[in-house]
Amino acid sequence: MASKPHLLASAVTAALLAAAPAAQAQQEPGGTDSRTPTVLDTLIVTGTRIADRTVAESQSPIDIITPEALAATGTTELATALARALPSLNFPRPAMADGTSGVRPAQLRGLSPDQVLVLVNGKRRHVSALVNVNGTIGRGSSAVDLNAIPVAAIERVEVLRDGASAQYGSDAIAGVVNIVLKSAGHGGSLSATGGEYSEGDGAQWQLAGDAGLSLAGDGGTVHLAAQAGQQDPTNRSGRYQGTAPHTGNFPGIGERAFRFGEAEVDQSAVSANAAFNVGERARIYLTAIASNRDITSFAFYRSRNHSDQGALLAQVYPGGYVPEINQYSKDRSAVLGFRGDTAGGWTWDLSYSFGSNDLDFHTRNTVNYALGPDSPRSFHAGNLRYAQDVFNADFSKTLDIGLAYPATLSFGAEYRDEEWRQGPGEPDSYFGSGAQGFGGFTPRNAGSYQRDSYALYVDLEADLGERFSAGLAGRYEDYSDFGSETSGKLSARYAFTDAVALRATVASGFRAPALAQQNYQAVTTNINNSVVTETGTFPATGAAAQALGAEPLKAETSLSYSLGLVLQPAERVYVTVDAYQIEIDDRIVLSSNLNLTDNQAAQDLLASLGITGVTAARYFNNAIDTRTRGVDVVGTWSVPLAASSLDLTASYNYNKTEVTRIAPNPAALAALGANLERIARDERGRIEEGAPRDKFALGATWRLAQWDFSANATRYGEFTSRHLSNPAQDQTYDAKWTLDTSVSFRPAANWTLTLGADNVLDEYPEETIFPNSTSGLIPYSLYSPFGFNGRYVYGRVGYRW
Repeated sequence: MASKPHLLASAVTAALLAAAPAAQAQQEPGGTDSRTPTVLDTLIVTGTRIADRTVAESQSPIDIITPEALAATGTTELATALARALPSLNFPRPAMADGTSGVRPAQLRGLSPDQVLVLVNGKRRHVSALVNVNGTIGRGSSAVDLNAIPVAAIERVEVLRDGASAQYGSDAIAGVVNIVLKSAGHGGSLSATGGEYSEGDGAQWQLAGDAGLSLAGDGGTVHLAAQAGQQDPTNRSGRYQGTAPHTGNFPGIGERAFRFGEAEVDQSAVSANAAFNVGERARIYLTAIASNRDITSFAFYRSRNHSDQGALLAQVYPGGYVPEINQYSKDRSAVLGFRGDTAGGWTWDLSYSFGSNDLDFHTRNTVNYALGPDSPRSFHAGNLRYAQDVFNADFSKTLDIGLAYPATLSFGAEYRDEEWRQGPGEPDSYFGSGAQGFGGFTPRNAGSYQRDSYALYVDLEADLGERFSAGLAGRYEDYSDFGSETSGKLSARYAFTDAVALRATVASGFRAPALAQQNYQAVTTNINNSVVTETGTFPATGAAAQALGAEPLKAETSLSYSLGLVLQPAERVYVTVDAYQIEIDDRIVLSSNLNLTDNQAAQDLLASLGITGVTAARYFNNAIDTRTRGVDVVGTWSVPLAASSLDLTASYNYNKTEVTRIAPNPAALAALGANLERIARDERGRIEEGAPRDKFALGATWRLAQWDFSANATRYGEFTSRHLSNPAQDQTYDAKWTLDTSVSFRPAANWTLTLGADNVLDEYPEETIFPNSTSGLIPYSLYSPFGFNGRYVYGRVGYRW
């Protein structure tokens, strides 16, 4: 294993030597370059504080995703579009996973979803109030809900695939996603999109639009955007293949009683991005986004054959029932800033940002058995809320320090106040056995938690010659609840010729434990490898978790390295190869479910704390270290043709994460029995093998005067689901190809008509082996990187001005 970085370095060096002759052959006397402007010439604002740095000149790998690229994916969800456009981003579509079925997390470079920082117009975006506690990719994370951001408002997305904690603070271990909103004071668009899956369900529609306005007098601009849509649920459950008689929550033989697929969603979002001149050297800016999403997903089927509740169900739900988990998400954010420059060459930016996410939970089409046949059928199950206030002061100046070119010095400060709150449900939702499907949060679960932090940073970046540039950044942050962290980054780029460059970075980073990870608590019904458990999630500082050996959470820290090759060997051809290694110490994970069914000592211990009826327990901890190694390869070629153009892309990501350390069980847990493992093989497998090992994508767009033809093929590599205790039930799922196609016609200059199909070949993931499929009812893995819904056909009508 120790030789791999050297192998990667050798591969980059070999590619460099192979490309050099082509680069030298292309150079003409005098150094002229006939390349036409492309996305490589786009000025970037992520990963640098130099005002005129372009994509091609960046010292770190940057992907630019345009609105056209987002639209070409066919989806109306931002996270899904990014996953199809970026080989290093994974966005599974789990079902029957409580809140995670509707607020799904995305991961970059195979790391945790909360190890990537999300910015909007360069300002920190707030995370979701949800903490993902079920058996999905991203289990234990508390991440940003990308789908709360309206796609209609986006000018482009800049994805920095590099550690950037020294530049932006906590969370930027895997990289940074910066969503840049439209700001022009002119132009606009309207579109209507509708589609359906090939099995006749999951119908969707969306109306979207944006418009830019110029304000007379001061040169101010306002760009508005809005979208609204609806998505019907899908169902890809299997038929019950077990045996009679049935004594648990299972239907009759051959029945298809589960609801396993996409959630039902009603959503709307609006945004405004405005700027106003104040005198000749200053400008006020304002950004606001608001979205509402009403999401209904589905829980485990409750059978009329249940041995304990059959008589009650005969009166209430004689055919059995599927509880519905309804979450209403309200997402709000606003940024108010004042920026400008001075006659002395300083630029400054003062801003205040607010962000919040409210999740209100209801359990519907359900019953509380403890209340008998008169039980309500719908319950308010509680509320989660996260809010943050951020104050930033940023300053920069170009300095002449005796180098061939000026250097840019930047420094600043940040203050952040955070609050996370867990509110109780109505009493009937948690009384006795609680509402089936999603029992309400109890007053004992409820609480409000706050912390604040401040940060200081400095950044120096310079071109040290015509071919060499370098940057140095450092950041100090202090948190009121766990202490302080310091991070740094060194980056450099050397251009051997105009067509061949080498870039490298080394960076330390960190991620503070989320307030939700520190404080969330609930008892929920979980299914792991076909076993139903009543699982208690307890805060690490609470009495229950402390009795099981928990310790207060601390920040996870990282050290990352990257080495990249940038090639422009021919006109309109651009290739990058970036190898990376990310080491994370004291990684924050949710423990495996500690099985208490046959552990009387553990049950008695929890009972002494007033906790009964729990058959499994878990808590957050810093018990593991990991090492991630991988390589990203991205290539583009724009081919001019007679009266048309052909754009070709190819991209590849290889990524492997290994758990390099697992802390031994604490003494308190070890004393309760050797069968209790904090990090069991299922959780380790989810981290190491749950995401595809590699991902390969090929794309082509042929643009004519009135027609566009697009095709994108993606190969998702194999992934593995490990069983909690039985290696014989491990399953490795085969790699799969999907193909997305679309054709657009412009009958007039302003109109575009599009017909397309995602997964046009109707590909499904490999089916789960019977022992892991809940007797055939759950036929597909929740880890599947492209879901399990089949072909989606859509049409779109668009108008631009």
